Amino acid sequence: MAQKIVGFLLGIAFVSIGTQHFYQPEIFNAIVPRYLGWPSFWNYSSGALEIILGTGMMFPTTRKHSARALVILVVLMSLANLNMWMNDVPFNGTRLSTNGHIIRWTIQAVLLAVLLWLGEVFTNQKQ
Repeated sequence: MAQKIVGFLLGIAFVSIGTQHFYQPEIFNAIVPRYLGWPSFWNYSSGALEIILGTGMMFPTTRKHSARALVILVVLMSLANLNMWMNDVPFNGTRLSTNGHIIRWTIQAVLLAVLLWLGEVFTNQKQ
């Protein structure tokens, strides 16, 4: 039951954040590392994936696969978080302190742990 509730709520969060990529693209484009190029492509692609996979998190039949795919997406999107920290790039006009970045990375680690749990990555597959 906990997985259903957490998966559904996390799905809503991902859909909401993914939607913001389309409503406020400039704040997400700004944090794309320059070496990747094409910030709009990366922004819209990651936003669309967050919406699709977030929706998948809301349904028990697709939750495990969506959670596993989100693990990969969140790890890849960590490039933007690292870029923000290393190059002091503001997000929506706000620059984070070192402590702010550490808190953000800690939240990211917890998010990844929850996604791994929802994706049943480390469960015993023997029946």
